[in-house]
Amino acid sequence: MNIVLASKRIKDEEMRNVYCDTLMELARKNKNIVALDGDLMSSMGMRKFAEEFPERTFDVGIQEANMMGVAAGLSATGKIPFAHSFGPFATRRCFDQLFLSIGYSGQNVRVIGSDPGVTAAYNGGTHMPFEDMGIVRNIPNATIIEPVDGVMLADIIRQTEKLKGFFYIRLLRKNPIKIYDEGSSFDIGKGAVLKDGSDVTIIASGIMVNDAIDASEILAKEDISAGVVNMFTLKPIDKNLIIKCAEKTGAIVTAENHNIINGLGSAVSEVLSENIPTPLERIGIQDRFGQVGSVDYLKKEYGLTVEDIVNSCKKAINRKK
Repeated sequence: MNIVLASKRIKDEEMRNVYCDTLMELARKNKNIVALDGDLMSSMGMRKFAEEFPERTFDVGIQEANMMGVAAGLSATGKIPFAHSFGPFATRRCFDQLFLSIGYSGQNVRVIGSDPGVTAAYNGGTHMPFEDMGIVRNIPNATIIEPVDGVMLADIIRQTEKLKGFFYIRLLRKNPIKIYDEGSSFDIGKGAVLKDGSDVTIIASGIMVNDAIDASEILAKEDISAGVVNMFTLKPIDKNLIIKCAEKTGAIVTAENHNIINGLGSAVSEVLSENIPTPLERIGIQDRFGQVGSVDYLKKEYGLTVEDIVNSCKKAINRKK
């Protein structure tokens, strides 16, 4: 892993553009790469890929379960399928196909679930996946990754070209906050330490990583030392790093744009309870359905703000006393 933090955390290029451009780069060298979509190619910015590789592009329509079966079939013939739909349709609508056709059958497929959690915004509750990673987490040997920005996404996509198995990549479609500088590289299954701390560790994923950094800076002004970890791989999770953080700070806060049930908070709590019981506070969706609203409104509604992280850190620290 070679991490260089961005000098300024500003809005970066849309993730969908990075996804398409990286896939095209790989497809020019590897004739086995194919792209599938569930009638969302314009939304995902994949028209360029379809124009350059029409024979390797499959828009299956609004038939996500069928798309996963097609992806599994293509894998069985030696292709490397990248299949995209919005997060809820890429997971809960076709769980049986993910489990049996891809997972149980040992196929080599990358499923891209976009617009995670509150970033679905005005598409509302039906399109708002708070449970997608939890669903896939139940599939044996599945790998679950949530890239935080375009630099990480491009590196992860390039890595998965050479790897085998079922990968679920949870992808913000539009503009992320830039966390990493160009040239950074990452180890799938290993958390990325962004900041060391001695009083509490914030373990965050996705859009919550930027908020975790902001929270640590606010806490520093109150003489509270908060470490920050970007746990971009939910499965397999970096157990050794979680244990190391618990040993060092004695208090953990998780922050995720996902249901705390069977998400990052659950995964971290499992590691702690089995290895090193530690005060833990979980920032995330508290077992609720989604709704319509702006991202900022929804973050306040569901308790996903920087202030919520700050307060949870103080609570976790008080509990260890």
